[in-house]
Amino acid sequence: MSILSLQEDRPTPKCVYNYRVYTCAAVAAFCAVMIGYDSAFIGGSIALASFKTEFNWAQYSKAESDLISENIVSCYQAGAFFGAFFAYAAGHYLGRKKGLQVFSSIFILGAGLMLGATGQRGLGLLYAGRTLAGIGVGVASNLTPIYISELAPPAIRGRLVGLYEMGWQIGGVVGFWINYGVSTTMKPSREQWLIPFAIQLIPAGLMFIGLFFIRESPRWLMSRGQRAKALKNLCWIRKLDTNDVYMLEEVSAIDAALEHQHATVGLGFWQPFRALVNDRKVSYRFFLGCSLFFWQNTSGINAINYYSPTVFKSIGITGTNTSLFTTGIFGIVKALVTIIWLFFLIDNLGRRNLLMFGAFGGALCLYYVGAYIKIADPSHHPTANITSGGISAMAFFYLWTIFYTPSWNGTPWVYNSEMFPQNVRTLGQAFAAASNWLFNFLVARFTAQMFTAMGYGVYFFFASLMLCSIAFVFFLLPETKGVPLESMDRLFSKDLKPRNAHKVVMIELREDEEQFRHNVEGSGIGLDKDEMGEKAAHVEESV
Repeated sequence: MSILSLQEDRPTPKCVYNYRVYTCAAVAAFCAVMIGYDSAFIGGSIALASFKTEFNWAQYSKAESDLISENIVSCYQAGAFFGAFFAYAAGHYLGRKKGLQVFSSIFILGAGLMLGATGQRGLGLLYAGRTLAGIGVGVASNLTPIYISELAPPAIRGRLVGLYEMGWQIGGVVGFWINYGVSTTMKPSREQWLIPFAIQLIPAGLMFIGLFFIRESPRWLMSRGQRAKALKNLCWIRKLDTNDVYMLEEVSAIDAALEHQHATVGLGFWQPFRALVNDRKVSYRFFLGCSLFFWQNTSGINAINYYSPTVFKSIGITGTNTSLFTTGIFGIVKALVTIIWLFFLIDNLGRRNLLMFGAFGGALCLYYVGAYIKIADPSHHPTANITSGGISAMAFFYLWTIFYTPSWNGTPWVYNSEMFPQNVRTLGQAFAAASNWLFNFLVARFTAQMFTAMGYGVYFFFASLMLCSIAFVFFLLPETKGVPLESMDRLFSKDLKPRNAHKVVMIELREDEEQFRHNVEGSGIGLDKDEMGEKAAHVEESV
């Protein structure tokens, strides 16, 4: 088997990899365009002279301006943190599709409020709008990966959930370049800084409209007792009829998993909370999910996203336009590498290898950048043009982007979307997404002060944490590529070592698949639940 070939858990009809499943995933992934755009545009927009003139920035000291900038950026993350918890109730009662519709409309409301901010009114509407928009994306960042993972065939689940990350990068590219565009083509005015804020409405509106044309998650419908609609949706998504053996096998696995969860934890609203407290297997996976986002945010990515002008100034890039241009190149590099990650790496090399290799290479690059700033001290020894040493530091910065993007940028979202059982998946993703936004908030809130206080030490700090993440992945995370959602309990069972668990589970799945097909072929079994026997598979067993 080629290292770049897809790993299927069982023989899969080619029609399963069809345009419908990609379309559903792409529409849901538009929430990531909203998130990526915000993370990219906000730092450059509040750095524009027109924005500072509008809100009388000259009246503030350096410490006060740092604090206000951090507040503008971080209230979005604070809203997203609480939104991630609202997502559990929305996902449980409304479903994945309706939950996304409701909270994309809340994002649109927040984005509209931001447009009402003026120098006379002050920053209040901006704070309120960014908090509401944050609540909207907090829910969406939770439900989107779950929705995509629940409808994705196992062999391309990483690729489809990866569309979420691709959307993030598309939004990022637009966000980085929109500031450069308004800065170089428009005279300083209210419209100059307002246009980047207004563009947020475009991806949010497209997502809201597109959600009317896609199907609800079949797995969520099954868990809510809507079996007929679930089977109809699943057949439509897979482009298979109800008697196809692939459909029989998938539905039997879902049934077996739901029955096991009903008998052990239960499927009600509060049962997952009880499982979190009482079931060590579940609480352990909650710990892993939240930890992944700790390591992601301490790689330095959001410090760079939100404060890119500050980052490039520390290397020796001077001038607002030059800094914005350099930031735009950073966005393009991330987007191009994400395409490679999406189509060639995430479902082929797997999650573990990407995380470990990316952390090692990224750490070396940040150590180099920090060492250059320590030795050259460009902030105290400015030059008219960037020096050869500065160019080399920029090269290593972009090399860090190449290491980071296909590893820690999107892979934690993929991993969290697939490792939880059905009955705690929404709550698990809620905690993971909330932890992401919490760490995101802390980085956004204190980065400007860190650069002021630590200088080059910021790069050494993030590089050292990237190295520490390698041990976390190696000893604690099993590989999940190609493993069906219903077999994740077996993958995370305590009698399997994380570094060997994937190989063991895939062998067991092939044996189970052969036995299942032998039992059902020619038997006349259909998708009526009463006609289906227990599937002889390792699905959601107690350990």
